[in-house]
Amino acid sequence: MNESINLLVPFREFSLSIYNCRNKIEEALELFIYSTIFFIVFNIILFYLIHNYRNGKSKFRFFRSTKLPENVSRVLLVTAHPDDECMFFGPTLIALKKKNCRIFVLCMSRGDYEKQGHVRKDELWNACKCLEIKAQDITLIHCTQLLDDPNAEWKVELISTLILNQVEALDIDLLITFDKDGISQHKNHQALYYATASLCLSGLIPSTCKILILETVNIVRKYLSLFDVLLSLLLSTNWCIVKWHERNIIQTAMQLHLSQMAWFRRLYIIFSRYMIINSLTELNVESIEFDILES
Repeated sequence: MNESINLLVPFREFSLSIYNCRNKIEEALELFIYSTIFFIVFNIILFYLIHNYRNGKSKFRFFRSTKLPENVSRVLLVTAHPDDECMFFGPTLIALKKKNCRIFVLCMSRGDYEKQGHVRKDELWNACKCLEIKAQDITLIHCTQLLDDPNAEWKVELISTLILNQVEALDIDLLITFDKDGISQHKNHQALYYATASLCLSGLIPSTCKILILETVNIVRKYLSLFDVLLSLLLSTNWCIVKWHERNIIQTAMQLHLSQMAWFRRLYIIFSRYMIINSLTELNVESIEFDILES
């Protein structure tokens, strides 16, 4: 009898530990669910507030829908491929248009990776028209040294020359391009950053021209859509958060790149925070040196 009781003791202890473990898992799951609901609701409320509190022009940081450099009127967006302008920079372009800026687009390739460059050229013009960018303000480079290829090493010196020529010829006071991670680690995107950084380090960019680079976020934030509002406001120095109907304009522009409408890009259009939020950092000598030390 005593032997039977002794055998049951470990079993009871094991059962009790399983029961306690299950309770802890249930508590953790419950906390996760409540936290997720709170996070979602809070971001929706914040999104509503920044677009309705004093028309998004409040002096308070958390109630501004847009925070960009003041007194800029001529903007140059430097992209690598047709569709970059609305796939990644749509909110910024919408915000700049509302500030009555004239926007120039410098696209470094025809996007001929799948031999569709002649088609993508027209798609770029159509998408820019949807974003209210004039055809005469678009420059599309067709150069054998700048092939659309994620494995191609674009020459920084060539890109730097092309960018500087546009900045000087068009009297640009705000230059916008990718950061060193290029959103998706695409080498063509990254080359634009290094070319711009080299111009900045060499002091060739006019002192009147500010430079903003689009921040790359991790894969989770990338697909949070408007639920990345709080983190963008907390972690960024410059940002653009468009209204829901303005997001629809960006999506429409992206859909005009018909040759690129694979199923995964359709999902991107629905879920990507780049369709509704852009967070940007000002590029200067100090930030470039920090990037060099970090790498």
